[in-house]
Amino acid sequence: MNFLNTVITALKALRRNPTRALLTTLGIVIGIAAVITMMEIGNGSKTSVRTTIEKMGANSGLILPGWLRRGGISMGMGSRVSLTPADAEAVGRECPSILFYSPVVRASSQQLIFGNSNWVPQWITGVSPEFFLIRNWRIAQGRVFTREEVESNARVCVIGATVARELFGDVSPVDCELRIRDVAFRVVGVLHPKGSNMIGMDEDDILFAPWSTIRMRITGRRTGSATSTKSTPASKPSELYPATGVALYPEQDSSLTSDKLLIPKFTFIDQIVFSASSPAKVKQAEKEVTALLRERHRLRPMDEDDFRIHNSGEFMSMLNSTTLLMTNLLLGVALLSLLVGGVGIMNIMLVSVTERTREIGLRMAVGARSSDILKQFLVESIILCLAGGVIGILMGHGTAVLINKYLSWPIESSPGAVVAAVGVSVFVGVVFGFYPAWKASKLDPIDALRYE
Repeated sequence: MNFLNTVITALKALRRNPTRALLTTLGIVIGIAAVITMMEIGNGSKTSVRTTIEKMGANSGLILPGWLRRGGISMGMGSRVSLTPADAEAVGRECPSILFYSPVVRASSQQLIFGNSNWVPQWITGVSPEFFLIRNWRIAQGRVFTREEVESNARVCVIGATVARELFGDVSPVDCELRIRDVAFRVVGVLHPKGSNMIGMDEDDILFAPWSTIRMRITGRRTGSATSTKSTPASKPSELYPATGVALYPEQDSSLTSDKLLIPKFTFIDQIVFSASSPAKVKQAEKEVTALLRERHRLRPMDEDDFRIHNSGEFMSMLNSTTLLMTNLLLGVALLSLLVGGVGIMNIMLVSVTERTREIGLRMAVGARSSDILKQFLVESIILCLAGGVIGILMGHGTAVLINKYLSWPIESSPGAVVAAVGVSVFVGVVFGFYPAWKASKLDPIDALRYE
């Protein structure tokens, strides 16, 4: 009996009892559906993690100040002031694996004012223009401030979509002025929305300005004349809120035309952000930065680093490992369903062999060999598992789509999982169908014909 005839005979045998065949495949259907659903949810989670990291900058790293120890007690990350603008310039100049770098200065809990509207963003951040390249942040309106504006401490800023909506409403923010404390900033650009990150923080609720401006004018000190070293209190509203451009406030007073900054002797920054030239060079960049900063900070070999470096690769590896662990746990549960389904198929096939003993004896009596009987029952088992696999794939994908629609969980189809599901179905059919098929092939024809 050739293979095609074996398949036709197996199909005819299964068609005689469709209800039993359907119930036999039910275990495989549930197992495969569970596998496909878990794989699509797991792949969606990985993609979500990767997208979040890419929004932060796939090749990026972050240099933070270290911590102080007093009486054996650590004061926490950032308690030591150790990073300077010169460190940032040296990192960009002397580390060949680094493509872009930017100093970062943070200012929080500062109120923004525009006309009769006000808003307190999550962060007011001072950066250089390269920061937007490192973080893959695109401009929706206007432009990014320039390096010349950073060097001149210009009062310009770029705002996120949330700030633009809450502070300006339907008005285009570009070329408008807003105030931070008593300092007027001109909005030169609006960022393309990014939405919320993985921990639920709104990434668009932010204002960026030149780091030098934030350090000198917002978190530093300021004077009202070129010759004085003390702050001159404003006596008129025009002195307190100077304005140019859009006429929302009184004209700037002549006493403020010579406004100068009181630049401190030592200027420190809160962070340094950098991006490597490729993902493969992030680790190398980290080594170069470590060696450079230890040399610049004159640390001895036995001294611990007075800075800390974090890179997106470590963060991605941590999240991927967590996601992979959860996916594997769920996949293990799904595979147990497949095992149960395989045992069910073996039981039903054993029952089928018992019920069809006389048929087997008759087929042997007219010339069928043991190998033909073995192949017939084995093919029946494989057909049942394949049918269950196809139905399970469709059901699993449908379940994943419903989860995405109603629970908003990210999903992603996986052709590899589909191929694996088909292969697993065939494997289960062969493994759990072999014993019943072998038992049928070993029946004695005389005893089978006499079986009642």
